[in-house]
Amino acid sequence: MAIDVRDDADRHRYEVTVDGELAGFAQYRDVDGARVFTHTEVFDAYEGRGLGSRLAAAALDDVRAAGHRLVALCPFVDRYVRDHPAYADLVDHELDQRLRG
Repeated sequence: MAIDVRDDADRHRYEVTVDGELAGFAQYRDVDGARVFTHTEVFDAYEGRGLGSRLAAAALDDVRAAGHRLVALCPFVDRYVRDHPAYADLVDHELDQRLRG
């Protein structure tokens, strides 16, 4: 089973594929130098394979490599960051507060 994660910048989302088939995505928008994750979804046929975690990790690694900050409005990405403190330094707390109101 070949799993790949890539940034589809035109669609503002990271996509995870399994053997070339789209299995899920993490939607984002860029705000003030931060990548704001708004929604993550793994399709029903692919649930239970750890694809959401693979997707989140690859997306956050890309955020770090690009020198961006992070806001996780999406509950899945938010929980992933909380469960993986190595990504906590990416969080833009000020922007997070502002966007959440």
